[in-house]
Amino acid sequence: MKTTRLFSLFALLLMVGGTMQAQQVKVEASETIELMSIMARTAGFREYHMDMAGKYTEETEAWFAPFESHPAVIYMQSLQSKYGISYDAVASMSLHTETDGKTVSLIDATTLEKRWKNVNLDTCLMYINQFYNDTRFHEFYVQHEDFYKEGIQLYENNVMKYFNQDWYSSFYGMAPEETFRVIIGFTNGGGNYGLSRQLPGQKKEVFSICGYYLDKETGNAFEKGEMLASTLIHEFNHSFVNPCLDDEANKTILLPIGEDLYALTKSLMNWQAYKNGTTVLNESIVRAAVIIYMKENGFTDDQVEDEMYDQLGRGFHWMPELVSALKNYTQRRDIYPTFNDFYPEIANTLGAYVDNEHHRIDAALRKQ
Repeated sequence: MKTTRLFSLFALLLMVGGTMQAQQVKVEASETIELMSIMARTAGFREYHMDMAGKYTEETEAWFAPFESHPAVIYMQSLQSKYGISYDAVASMSLHTETDGKTVSLIDATTLEKRWKNVNLDTCLMYINQFYNDTRFHEFYVQHEDFYKEGIQLYENNVMKYFNQDWYSSFYGMAPEETFRVIIGFTNGGGNYGLSRQLPGQKKEVFSICGYYLDKETGNAFEKGEMLASTLIHEFNHSFVNPCLDDEANKTILLPIGEDLYALTKSLMNWQAYKNGTTVLNESIVRAAVIIYMKENGFTDDQVEDEMYDQLGRGFHWMPELVSALKNYTQRRDIYPTFNDFYPEIANTLGAYVDNEHHRIDAALRKQ
């Protein structure tokens, strides 16, 4: 089988009570991530043209600028204008392709980002391979292997030290139902993407694609590790929280409440691309869990408070009540062995918030 060139930096295996083993979590570089990102950059995609990687950006420009009129680059521009292929859609194609150093192949298209659904994938692969071979992309990638490894090492040293994988299975009382992977996008600048892939016969994979950029003041990468870790901490919570809402009993009691929460802050939620009650519920619970994580993993009181106010500013006005509920969960694990067991109490907490808000609104609008 062809394999995408990946540099694995570290893996953590955890055991809870000697019986619950978690997945390996890897920090990686990916040849197909760099390929699609550089194709998008060469095609002038603004989000892939932040150019914040110093010497790597300069070398990328020197190598690929002569190909700005290449047929594959013109094709990428047409995908952007006709189908809106940009941002995470570019990264999604990266995750669904692989290369053996000579040919780029499609692994599976089932979970490709929806903007690709009307694209002729055979034609797309033809152009990707044309760019890959005409630019000698594999040679470029191999020449920068040491740079990629150095970036991975910096991410592990500065960011991953804030990521306590043991906490998740301990807090949730269950193993993740998904495989979680971290890939550094060295051409992405400040762009970060959360994507998933479901290959036939395998567990769903959740990817955090983290942008690479140099600090303007120091010229170093990944210096503010605790801030960069917040995205990682958030995304991994989804691996535990989202499956709980697939439970029919949880759906029955929570989805109507989720729709009410969405309706109460619809404009703010739409602005964040959260357009239904299910998404608002999962995001709410994940964000509350992040605050609990921060409280239990060495973040300062000021950092935890800043996180709370950030969530309030994003429209999650019920965050204090939800965090208080999760604190109660941590103190009553004898009654709630797993997080799923606690969902009726989450429903009670959020339902009470919704009822109170409706009463306040009704009182304000009631005729005197």
